[in-house]
Amino acid sequence: MRFAGYGVIGRGAMSMAGWFYPPYKARHDLARMSEIGYISPSVCIHARNITLGKNIFLGDGVTIFNRGSSESVTLGNEVAINKDTILESGKGGHIFIGDRTTIQPRCQLSAYVGTIRIGADVQIALNCAFYPYNHGMSLDKTMKEQPLFSQGGIDIGDDVWLGVGVVVLDGVHIGQGAIIGAGSVVNKNIPAGVLAAGVPARIIKERENNGR
Repeated sequence: MRFAGYGVIGRGAMSMAGWFYPPYKARHDLARMSEIGYISPSVCIHARNITLGKNIFLGDGVTIFNRGSSESVTLGNEVAINKDTILESGKGGHIFIGDRTTIQPRCQLSAYVGTIRIGADVQIALNCAFYPYNHGMSLDKTMKEQPLFSQGGIDIGDDVWLGVGVVVLDGVHIGQGAIIGAGSVVNKNIPAGVLAAGVPARIIKERENNGR
């Protein structure tokens, strides 16, 4: 991994290092061996404005895609993005992911019109989706012709935990230390330090220091 890099030779060195490790999350160890981190050979990056922190992990099938030239993706230090997750932006949208945040497989971050901002030490379970925009619904146009609009970006505080299959919609802020239960749809702000769940997500209780 001492030859790791983003060019052809560097990506080749990371690929060779992977031959000596078991697949999937076992390769997280490789990300700690070089400041460049570990980027799977099957990662697809099509983005002009991308900033990658130190010791990042991008697993098999991860896609980072900017539709235009003004959008950007920024990953902090030690960010881990696992298998088949897609980070996509267009129409002026941006994605920011803070230090040590982990995103599990098959998540979808679609930053169109609005921005997705995720804090540090956030844990995101598999199959979560983030949409900081919506479609028009007028009858005089087909659905694919409808304009996109946004009530604001998505802002997720530090140390948040999102369970399996959570959907977060435009204009939502989730406060520091909040937990969102599996399968929830978050369409309004969630304060810090609470457990919320449901469709739409509602506050169930406040977190306690003893963890109950």
